[in-house]
Amino acid sequence: MALRKILTEGDEQLLKHSRKVEKFDDRLHTLIDDMRETLENSGGVGLAAPQVGILRRVVVLLDVNKEPEEMVELVNPEVIEQKGSERVVEGCLSVPGVYGYVTRPTWAKIRAQDRFGNWFEREGEGIVAQCFCHETEHLDGHLFTEKVEEYIDPENMQGGDEE
Repeated sequence: MALRKILTEGDEQLLKHSRKVEKFDDRLHTLIDDMRETLENSGGVGLAAPQVGILRRVVVLLDVNKEPEEMVELVNPEVIEQKGSERVVEGCLSVPGVYGYVTRPTWAKIRAQDRFGNWFEREGEGIVAQCFCHETEHLDGHLFTEKVEEYIDPENMQGGDEE
């Protein structure tokens, strides 16, 4: 496993659409393992492959609603259902030091494949639902800054999560 460099705003890779994963092989497993390690060392909650310069539909995230926290691997994920909405503070590992209010669902269901190609569905609420949406948007070349309704001065922040 290896730490990968997290790209930051201004890098063209972050604005590109990621391709569907079709080969579930050792290269994919290495990417996922590296992304897991990179996320663990970042202090963030989620990481999408484009953030490490790989235009594939792969996401890793922490399900912080589980005890203990669980690392979730999503290949070819899509949000298939969402309910509710709330205005939440959001940040992003690719936009360091920037936080703002965005509106996200309070609950979401995602459909994805695991590292071996098996399909599954997973539900999440709160920050996990937020992360499902935030990370899948990265796969389509979008940053959370496109959704920010109001920016927050990091010095006066009372909470928030980098994804």
